[in-house]
Amino acid sequence: MGVGDVSKRILLGRKLRSSQLGESLLRKRVALPIFAGDALSSVAYAPDEIFIMLSLAGASAYAWSWKVGLAVAVVMLVVVTSYRQTVYAYPGGGGDYEVASANLGRNAGVTVASALLVDYVLTVAVSISAGAHYASSALAFLDGHEVLFASLMVVLLAALNLRGVRESAAWFALPTYLFIVAVLGMCGYGLLRWSRGDLPQVESASFEITAAPGFEGPLTTVALLLLLARAFSSGCAALTGVEAVSNGVPAFRRPKSRNAASTLLLLGLISVSMMMSVIVLARQMGLKYVDPLELQRLTMPDGTPVTGYDQHSVIAQLAQGVFSDFPPGFYFVVTVTALILVFAANTAFNGFPVLGSILAEDGYMPKALGARGDRLAYSNGIVFLAAVSIALVVAFDARTTQLIQLYIVGVFVSFTLGQLGMVRHWTRELSVTRVAADRVRMHRSRVIAAVGLVLTGAVLVVVLVTKFLPGAWIAVLAMACFFVLMRGIRRHYDRVESELAADEQDRVLPTRVHAIVLVSRLHKPTLRALAYAKATRPNVLEAVYVDVDAAATEQLLKDWDERRLDVPLKVLHSPYREVARPIVEYAQEIRRANPRGVVAVYIPEYVVGRWWEQLLHNQSALRLKGRLLFSPGIMVTSVPFQLPSSQSRRARATESRVKAGDLRRGRVEEQERTDGQVGGMHW
Repeated sequence: MGVGDVSKRILLGRKLRSSQLGESLLRKRVALPIFAGDALSSVAYAPDEIFIMLSLAGASAYAWSWKVGLAVAVVMLVVVTSYRQTVYAYPGGGGDYEVASANLGRNAGVTVASALLVDYVLTVAVSISAGAHYASSALAFLDGHEVLFASLMVVLLAALNLRGVRESAAWFALPTYLFIVAVLGMCGYGLLRWSRGDLPQVESASFEITAAPGFEGPLTTVALLLLLARAFSSGCAALTGVEAVSNGVPAFRRPKSRNAASTLLLLGLISVSMMMSVIVLARQMGLKYVDPLELQRLTMPDGTPVTGYDQHSVIAQLAQGVFSDFPPGFYFVVTVTALILVFAANTAFNGFPVLGSILAEDGYMPKALGARGDRLAYSNGIVFLAAVSIALVVAFDARTTQLIQLYIVGVFVSFTLGQLGMVRHWTRELSVTRVAADRVRMHRSRVIAAVGLVLTGAVLVVVLVTKFLPGAWIAVLAMACFFVLMRGIRRHYDRVESELAADEQDRVLPTRVHAIVLVSRLHKPTLRALAYAKATRPNVLEAVYVDVDAAATEQLLKDWDERRLDVPLKVLHSPYREVARPIVEYAQEIRRANPRGVVAVYIPEYVVGRWWEQLLHNQSALRLKGRLLFSPGIMVTSVPFQLPSSQSRRARATESRVKAGDLRRGRVEEQERTDGQVGGMHW
């Protein structure tokens, strides 16, 4: 075990056997923070977006805030109820992707998968960016460094998830529960102070809001409906993450479906309670909140523009006001909110790799996404998600308001097609079910799915209409790219599968084998390759040398004759000092002369023990193999020859094997991997 392996074990933990997969399954109390963190954390920014949209018409429009919040809550409860039916009907994971694929066809399933993949990436970018801004509200030294902080948090989350779901759960459970306690406690204490009549105003209560261009004066009915629609669509960010539970049903302990359904119910009730409490409390404390890029719309009562104002988030302002007589309460709320926003991205780190593995199994994603790592986590999916999320954070400068415009389009595409698929599912089940009690249950489930379809479809239309030009078109374009990419990957896998299908012709033996041993010099590796080639008993055996130096060629011919080798040596002249091209052309010429035969090329290679020795030998053999692999009917065989350095390396590895307690006592020394490095021949 080398230093690199030891470092990996320290970072990720010891390897887990495949048989230990059951040990990583989650209890409900742990699954709630793992899968519901995204939906719960949206309480920290969904109210902000509602107030930002309503502020376009001035502070008077805030009178609609609780009604918009109530509409969002109704949609959430309907969606949660419908997903509770989904986890029972499709307990194998995959969520809306599996539902759409089974009931609406392959294209619908790929569309849902595209939407979910985009949504998971945006979940990480939005949550981490929002968390960075909350952190900068409490920690002044982070102000202006939100992008760097957000990027480091993505890397940290990826590292934690690479350790496995169960171990990462311990890191996320406490912040999630502390966030629930902090927000509900803050709202409860605030409403108590309101009932006593000593509830203070927030820091922005003394400001006025100038209406945005186009919203001056009394609003017409159409303008008001458009404004409310925009606020509603932004507030629906609170629904993101609900689908993660249905995608992750296999990660629950038995009974999986019942535990997942219970987690969904808790998620819905807690999210609605927190969101409505924040909105009501903000109205009572006189909150004024605008787009951070339009702070010039905030004015003093006399119309004087507000200058030098650092606008804090809604929850930060509420906490500062509610705990005006207890400053530690403010820091507690802001700190746990920043933590939950950062850790909320963990929902995507659990959902994206699982969905990627399902898509890989179905042939829509590279097979590598379906492979589990040392800790039984889908490591490749985790790393890919982290890389793309960091790119988004940097591209949008960690600005939540800009990223939110790309958000929720994908999740509502998934919601809508998923609900339509469930309507089709229950309709099909009713056609074959005759038991009265079961039919009643299925009718009820179909009604729930139909209501969910109407509501989520309406929200999707509103989101597309109100957010398409501000930035949602980027998400739609990304979904289209994923769709085309996945369909292309599936076509490739289907084509390769058909090309690899065995038939009777594959049982026909080649008529002859023409063996070629490549020679650079007459030394031990060459003699070993000649001996091995003889042992395979080919029909024809010859050695081949490329003449790039007349003196070296003459010396080789002389040595060959002196040893009286019984293998003929053929010299290929290369006037331009090329090595690979003459050999490839010669092998192809033999193949064309006998299309039913096989050309076997044997390449002697050195095995060295040190990395710098690899650099001292050129890579002609590797380049030659790369060229020959694309030639049909030509088989390439490497004949390794271990130099003494490779043997001493193996001895060093055996002597310095890490023993129990060595790492703790600091006795682990640097050692290289035991397998040798293959170097190319000196042609």
